[in-house]
Amino acid sequence: MTDQERKDLYEEDEKENEAEKTELAERIARQSERMANTYEHVEQGIFRVIRGFSTFIDKFLFNRKYAKAVALALAILMYVIVNYNDIVSVYTTPLKQARELSGVAVTAKYNTETFEISGLPEKCDIVITGDGSYVTSAASSGGTAVADLSGLTEGTHEVKLKPDGFGDSVTVTIDPSTVMVTLKKKTTQQFTLSYDFIHQEQMESIYSAGEPEFDYSKVNVRASRDTLDSIAFVKALIDVAGQTSDFEQDAVLVAYDSKGQPVDVDIVPETVHVTVPVTSPSKTVPVEIQISGEVPNDMAIESITTDQQTVTIYGSEAVLSQISQIAVTLNVSTITKDSTIQRPIVLPAGVNSASINQITMKVTLAAASSRTIDDVKIMYSNNVNSFKASQPENKTTTSVIAYGTENNINAISADDIRVYVDMSNAEPGLQEFPLQVEQPSNGLVRYELTESTYELNVLGESTESSDETGTTDANNN
Repeated sequence: MTDQERKDLYEEDEKENEAEKTELAERIARQSERMANTYEHVEQGIFRVIRGFSTFIDKFLFNRKYAKAVALALAILMYVIVNYNDIVSVYTTPLKQARELSGVAVTAKYNTETFEISGLPEKCDIVITGDGSYVTSAASSGGTAVADLSGLTEGTHEVKLKPDGFGDSVTVTIDPSTVMVTLKKKTTQQFTLSYDFIHQEQMESIYSAGEPEFDYSKVNVRASRDTLDSIAFVKALIDVAGQTSDFEQDAVLVAYDSKGQPVDVDIVPETVHVTVPVTSPSKTVPVEIQISGEVPNDMAIESITTDQQTVTIYGSEAVLSQISQIAVTLNVSTITKDSTIQRPIVLPAGVNSASINQITMKVTLAAASSRTIDDVKIMYSNNVNSFKASQPENKTTTSVIAYGTENNINAISADDIRVYVDMSNAEPGLQEFPLQVEQPSNGLVRYELTESTYELNVLGESTESSDETGTTDANNN
């Protein structure tokens, strides 16, 4: 290729480049014009909206109809602006809460080995204040109020109560905030042991716990002098629940005052080992029917028969030895014909149980009758001073009227009846004594005296007693 050709080719390329640049510039110009038109339209739209809103605001603000609403809105706006920080704090600060608790335990910190404390209340009231969640947690924490007596000496002191166990996130106010307490030095005194059986109702009634045997009979009690002086006895509490044979246990020791109230002291040791025998003492005794009242309609009791004549009773040997019979009461005032009656057995004090709980008796009636029995001897009773005595008229007998059925009263003789005078209050000299007659135990017959008094000349000298009357000796029967 010649130089001319290269030159011509270069000029053609330059012309093409110029044409392209011109076309690109024209496109950019057209696009800029379109964008300018768009911005103009948007700007005009915004101005129209602003003008419309402005017109609305003007009409609303300066319209008397909405003047009050506008004033209220402006007032609220101003209040919010001025109190912004306070309003924010309300919604950002946790809510405070207070809770009252009554009966909160009061404890004390002191040297329990050396001192005895008095005057400290057992309970107090508190108020817990703080964040709601913390207050709830503190109220259920089981905290206490503490009187710190550490370092204090013997005497009376005013001590401030402090909360303990409620946590550091709450404020606790205690009522009372201070207490007056007294510290007394402890001393030691020895006491002899006694005992009580507890839970006897849980031991089968046929069993009886005997005299326990202690490993040691004396214990040391440590307390203030005043407290020691108030102690009446120290008891080992022996639990007999469910025991049916000899047993051993460590019984708890408790000190009591004269009124039977426990005394708070240190007992060394706190328990005692005991061995307790368990027995089942029993005794068979007769059943006695004790009649009260009178059979109506001119009738009387001919006979009473029972399905059980004896009963076996259970209790301690000491109690059983004092019992010779078991009485069953029968009120006959409502019986009008032959009847079969059931009556409960009431156990004497100290008897744990019996082989039967009730008896069945058959009561037979017959027409009532009476009979006068003469020559009943008059006896002297309770002649504690062993006085001599004489009857001015040498009268030594009396008459007694017996009431009952014909068969029952005909079976009685004068020797079966005991008439007596009570000389327990006798004094020397001539005096009258009330005559008394002893009623039969079976209740089938009733006695009535024909005379109520008996005259005796009581001598100051004493003599041996006699069972008979009508002599110069008065019996002590």
